[in-house]
Amino acid sequence: MPARTQLTLSSCNLYNLNEPNKTIHGKPGWSQAQYDRKIEWMAQTLKTLRSDVWGFQELWHQKSLKACFQKAGLTADYEFLIPNNHIGQRIVCAAAVKKNILVGQPEWIRDFPDEFQMSSGGDDAQTDGIAVQLDSFSRPVLHFEIRPRANGKRIHVYVCHLKSKLPTKVHKEPWYKQIDHARHRSAIGAAIATIRRTTEAAALRMILTNQMKQTDTPVVVLGDLNDGQHSNTLNIISEQPNFLFAGSTGGSDTALYTVGTLQEYRSLRDVYYTHIFKNTHESLDHIMVSQEFYDNSRKRLWSFKSMDLVNDHLNEGNHKQDGSSDHGIVRARFEYRPA
Repeated sequence: MPARTQLTLSSCNLYNLNEPNKTIHGKPGWSQAQYDRKIEWMAQTLKTLRSDVWGFQELWHQKSLKACFQKAGLTADYEFLIPNNHIGQRIVCAAAVKKNILVGQPEWIRDFPDEFQMSSGGDDAQTDGIAVQLDSFSRPVLHFEIRPRANGKRIHVYVCHLKSKLPTKVHKEPWYKQIDHARHRSAIGAAIATIRRTTEAAALRMILTNQMKQTDTPVVVLGDLNDGQHSNTLNIISEQPNFLFAGSTGGSDTALYTVGTLQEYRSLRDVYYTHIFKNTHESLDHIMVSQEFYDNSRKRLWSFKSMDLVNDHLNEGNHKQDGSSDHGIVRARFEYRPA
C-alpha cells in the first residue's frame, strides 16, 4: 500500500438512481432515455471530481451505480459498497472506495443503539412530558473503514441520509379523518418529519460518541442530512465545536467540523448551497470530520486543503430531462500533515 499524502472525500445524492422502467415510490420511474442521460451525467461528474471515497444516497439498484463508473472508465479503480441483491426494492446509502484503502467489511446500521431513549417527564413545572417512539433510521447508515496509509490510523466513514424536510403524509391516518385536519396537514406533516430527522440525528450522535470518546479515532460523516449547517440537526451531530483563531491549538474529542465552515475560513464569502427549493438556496449535503482533520487540533493527522462544490446544474431546474442530480455534490481534500 502506498503512503498516500492526499485524501479526497465526496458526497453525492443520486436522485433516485434506478434501472429504467422500474417504479420509484410506487410511481413510474425513468424511461430509457432519461436513464441514459443520468448515467452520462454522473459519469462525467465522476471523471471530473475523481475522489478516493464516494458516499452516495438514493441508490435503488446496484447495476445503475456500477454503470456510471463503467461509463466513466473507472470500474477497475474502485470497490463498491452496496447491499447484496440490491435490485430496486428500496433506496440505500452506498459507497465507492479506491482499491487498496478499504479495511474490513461494510455494515448498514438500521437500528438505533440499544441504550437510545427520547423521553422526558418535563424539566420544569410548565413543561409536559414527551416521548418519541422511534428505534431505527429511515435510511440505514453505511459504516466502513479505510486506511489511506499503510502504517496510518484507520478512518471510520459514515454515509448518511436523514429524513427529508418534506411533510410526512398524514391524510391516511385514522385520526386525520375523524376531525377536519386538512387545513393543518402541512404543518403537522412538517413537524413529524422534523421530529423524525432530529431523532435520527440524536441516534447518529450517540453512535459517533461511542466511536470517538477518548479513542482518538478519525471519523468522517458524508451525506444528505437534509438541514443547514447551523440547524439544530447539524448542531446535534457536530456538538458545535469552537473554531479556533489562527495560531491557537485545541480540538474536541467527540465533535465534528463541517468542511463548509472550514472553507469559509479560507474564503472571502460564503456561496455554499447544495439544494434549491422554492427559490431558497440551502446547504443540505455535508462532509463533517473529527479533530484529526482539523488544522488547529493538537491531534491533527490530516490538514484541510479545500472544498469543491458542483452545483451549477441546480439553476437549470429540469433534472429529469438533463439527467442531473437535484442536489449539489461536495468534495473535500485533505493532505497528510500531522500536528
